[in-house]
Amino acid sequence: MKKVGKKLAVLVGCNYENTQYRLHGCHNDVLAMREVLVNRFGFESQHIELLMDKSGSPVMPTGANIKKALNKMVDEAEPGDVLYFHFSGHGTLTGKKNQEEAIIPLDFNFITNVDIRKIVNRVPQGATFTILSDSCHSGGLIDKEKEQIGPSHHKPKNQQGEKNNNYASVSNKLESVSQSHYKCKFIPHETVLEHLTSLTNINTLDIGTHMLQLFGNEASVLFTLPQVELDLLKPHKQDEGILLSGCQANETSRDVGAGESEKQAYGAFSHAILIVLEKNSDPISNKELVLRSRDVLKNDEHIVTQHPCLYCSDENAQAVFLSQ
Repeated sequence: MKKVGKKLAVLVGCNYENTQYRLHGCHNDVLAMREVLVNRFGFESQHIELLMDKSGSPVMPTGANIKKALNKMVDEAEPGDVLYFHFSGHGTLTGKKNQEEAIIPLDFNFITNVDIRKIVNRVPQGATFTILSDSCHSGGLIDKEKEQIGPSHHKPKNQQGEKNNNYASVSNKLESVSQSHYKCKFIPHETVLEHLTSLTNINTLDIGTHMLQLFGNEASVLFTLPQVELDLLKPHKQDEGILLSGCQANETSRDVGAGESEKQAYGAFSHAILIVLEKNSDPISNKELVLRSRDVLKNDEHIVTQHPCLYCSDENAQAVFLSQ
């Protein structure tokens, strides 16, 4: 029997306020999830670190600060602990062939799938690390993790119909924002290059050069380590890392309600997860949670092309969400 330990969380909501990349629902996503973690899953407030780019926030969600918080959480982890990282913000594809998934912190110091793999590899045996990324191109954000639900996944027709019937009432919740603005949580590679070039004044298309100039040793290991060392960053054990992604690696996630009151805005995937948890008071597996979140999103014609995914071991696919 596994030792039951403490529950630790890092929640990051990045709205990129006062910039051209502005989103509206990311703060709401992590604030709502914090309530659920405390009231439903037994997390203690002092074990939840919240990073938001909001005026007055003590810690801004820069790349260095996010990685510092994640590494601190892993450093404190012991066998039996439950670790959770929730990111709501922009995502992109990067690397030499634009094939590496990354989340975009406030300062554009990318945290890539390779960085996530390196952090997850440090989680002690017997602890679990769950990541929920409500961002574009988030499928595969844990490098070299097994796909359970993704582009190659197909649900049986009878199962799909059954789930959709169970969630027919969800459309009522989405109907109130059906006329709202929908914004992709994605910044194109070319736009990122333009932004970084304006900061470095270096004329190069190599994004790694800009990252190293701006952030030095704090830049992603994708840009600082040689390829031979990157190839060695594989899972250390079979059950390492659980990723619930807002979409497939080739898709975009949505920020909903930009034209409405700021209090009503949300990330489509975060919102879908919260709806599923609200409608299911019993324990729910990681796999079932992602499948049902897909059904929620199908009720909105603006989000029909966004398909949440699950990456983890076979054992963790059937394991209860945020539980030992």
